[in-house]
This record gives sequence, C-alpha cells and structure tokens, in this order.
Amino acid sequence: MLIGRLQKVPVREVWKNEEKDFTPWLEENLDILGDSIGFNLSIIEREKRVGRYFEVDILAEDPSGNYVIIENQFGKSDHDHLGKLLTYMINLGAKTAIWICENPKPEHIQVINWLNEISPQDTSFYLIKLEAFKIEESPPAPYFSVIVKPTEELKEVGKEKTELVSIKIGNIRREFWSSLLKKIKSRHIKLFSTISPSNDNWISTGAGITGLSYYYVILMDSARIELYIDTGNKERNKEIFDRFYAEKEDIEREFGDELEWRRLDDKRSSKITKTVVNKGLRDEESWDEIQDKMIDAMIRLEAAFRNRIMKLKYI
Repeated sequence: MLIGRLQKVPVREVWKNEEKDFTPWLEENLDILGDSIGFNLSIIEREKRVGRYFEVDILAEDPSGNYVIIENQFGKSDHDHLGKLLTYMINLGAKTAIWICENPKPEHIQVINWLNEISPQDTSFYLIKLEAFKIEESPPAPYFSVIVKPTEELKEVGKEKTELVSIKIGNIRREFWSSLLKKIKSRHIKLFSTISPSNDNWISTGAGITGLSYYYVILMDSARIELYIDTGNKERNKEIFDRFYAEKEDIEREFGDELEWRRLDDKRSSKITKTVVNKGLRDEESWDEIQDKMIDAMIRLEAAFRNRIMKLKYI
C-alpha cells in the first residue's frame, strides 16, 4: 500500500496576506470552520465596521441567529487582537467570539480559557490555530485546530437557557413561515402550497425531479432563496450545475437579476442562491415586505429553471 507523507505548508505560502487573501477565502469557506467548532456559520458581513476606527474581520450568525465575530491573525497572538476581539464582541452584542491565529501564545490560551469560565452561560470563546498541510504534491489544505473552546461544565450550566432560547427562536420562525405560506396560498401559487411551517430557518419543496429542491431561508438579518442540487451523486450534481451555469446569462436575464452560483467543489451538493433583502427575522416590522420579496423572487427563480429542470429527465 502506497502511503503519502503529510507535509506542513507555511500559512503565508497559501495566503500571502491575512486581510486580502485569508479573510476573503474564509468568508467563502465558513463551512470548514463550522465543521471544526461543531456548528454551522452563516456569513453576515466581512469587515463589518465597529465604531469609527475598527472593523471586525467577519461577522457571522450561528444556527440560533446569534452574532458570531471572527478575528483572524497571522503570526503570534498578541494583546492588540485580544482587545479587538472583546471590543467587537461587546459592541456588536455577539454571543460567540472566534480568534483564529497562526501561533497562539500560552498566556492568551489561558485568557480565553478564563473568559469561558467567567462569562455568562450563553457566551462562548474559541481560540483556533490555523495551519496548512499537503500530501506529496497535492494542493495545500487548511487545518483548524481547536485550542480552546467552552468547557463541558459551562455547557451543562447553560443548557437550560440555551434550550429556552432555541424554543423561542423556533416559535418565531414558525410564525414567520406560517405568514409566508398563507400568502402563497392566498395568491394561488402551487409551489410550496402543500408545505407546513417549520421551526428551522428554512423550508423546502421539490423542484420537479429527484435531487433538486427550492429553499426559502430566513436568517436574523437577511433572507434568501435557492435552488439546491443534491442527487446523492457528487459527479451528477456538478454536471447539473455546470449545465445550468453554461446558460448563466440567459437564466439571469429571465430571472431579472444576478444570482450567486455556488458549485461547492469540496462538497457533494451545489446550489444557486439569491439574497433578496438584507433584513431578516429580527426586523418584525418588515416581515410583510420581506415575505413579498421572497415570494416574488422564488416565482422568478422557478420560472427561469422550470423548463431546464424538466429537460434533465431525458439526460
């Protein structure tokens, strides 16, 4: 059996600059970080301004709709970035802070451990070591080592509160979806007409053939629609995506706007999405507007793909 040798690659050979190269890459690959810390992250904004003089590298959202701030640093951890981490977290009201560093120093590891011990039950701090590796001549791959995370004891203490928050968020989402689905039925739209409200931040329905689905997604500060491609076969998924992408200009013209084409080469699935409004679940006074825009965009998305999806039955 031939076994390759794992080789460490200097971080700066993969991303020359933290701000210009690594942070934009991370914005597009938050799922890799999410796999390391154990929960999904949704991007809200890169280089989000905090006050007059600061910008958080990435502002994200966890599955419960809470803010997550991510501070990136090449080289050794320092007090400056620790101070920024706390500044961003407090000023943005984030529940989770993630410090990604190439070389975490022992004193900062101790500080993050201490913060997890004394912070409120629903507040979490992560210290992540950034590395890159390759096997022989393979492309380099990132590796996130979780150096510090919330203790199990802290999780147990905060469990009851977390469950109550999840129930509350779930009830709010169900209320939002109930209202949206009522609008769909009142307008005699067939798509999603048989779907029930959900406590999740998404609802979906089939797109006409097995493996393709339409999704509505509501986050705390944004709303989007998407065509999700997952037939169970990665090669088939990419083939379908590429077939659609070859008609990108025509599809976007028929849809009436640009779409976000996410082939997701490192995943089995692919998807085509559109953020329809930068308002979300927390903007309750704008729910009516948000729902109308989501429904209108979904109608246009389904119309642009309807015939193209039907043709896949014969391919």
